[in-house]
Amino acid sequence: MRMSHRFQAVLVAAIWGVNFVVVEVGLRDLPPLVLTALRFVVVAVPLVFFVPRPTARARYVIAYGLVLGVLKFGVLFSAMALGMGAGLASLVLQAQALASVVLAALLLRERPAKRQIAGVLVGSAGIGVLAASGGGHTTAIGFALTLFAAASWAVANIVVRASGETRPISLLVWSSLVPPLPLFGLAAVVDGPQVVLDSLLDLSWRAAAAIGYVAYVSTLVGFGLWNHLIGRYSVARVAPFSLLVPVFGLTASWLFLGERMTGSEVVAALIVLVGLALVIGGVRPSPPTATGSAPNASPATAPTDAVRTGT
Repeated sequence: MRMSHRFQAVLVAAIWGVNFVVVEVGLRDLPPLVLTALRFVVVAVPLVFFVPRPTARARYVIAYGLVLGVLKFGVLFSAMALGMGAGLASLVLQAQALASVVLAALLLRERPAKRQIAGVLVGSAGIGVLAASGGGHTTAIGFALTLFAAASWAVANIVVRASGETRPISLLVWSSLVPPLPLFGLAAVVDGPQVVLDSLLDLSWRAAAAIGYVAYVSTLVGFGLWNHLIGRYSVARVAPFSLLVPVFGLTASWLFLGERMTGSEVVAALIVLVGLALVIGGVRPSPPTATGSAPNASPATAPTDAVRTGT
């Protein structure tokens, strides 16, 4: 891999790691479901008028939008609002890679490599250590919801694989039309219509900046660069760089939010990273293509290909 492309891969990991801190800052001014809804509104409009429709059937686009937008991101942002620290969230969310391997084996009959099986076991042990250690950067409900968000991301991976989509950016943009309405509806129920209305009318510059970052920098720039690299070098060559996401996430949380990990959390984090490395190491290399995007490349990669990380 050319040095400039390695730099791009590291840059994407940094963008996605810092994104967890940005989300936490945005949650100081906006309810979590409103922040999530606005993220997808900004991603969809005005790009939906310029990006061609996805090649997948409508039911897959709708399912992807609901699972990824409402269940994954809506629940993740809610978990962070309920006490899940940004740094630990960036790590625990990577359980989606472990769950993806399991779901692909159960639902798609894809046989995981031995290293992937070992990675699932090791990574699950690390998650277990995190759950047992508790720590000052999470709550029980926040930790549980983050695991649910990771499982939802794994389901979204299955949807992508089953859809056969060949236009990843189209799937990303058009599926972003789906989450806003149910998210605003849920926010009205959970927080109250007046709170939702006030948060929209009194949008602070800090909240607007957070929305801009998660929508444009993290989603469009991050995934745009990532898809280009995977299209040029194959998933197996680029995927290991995703292990840097929780490293950047934990570091950014320490620098900007003052989150410090306990000894048991550090040990658990190392165990999880080893598990993720084994899962990625079990990926069967695919030949590079001449285009700038890879088949099934999307915010959630195909289960047996690699790990897409970030928020």
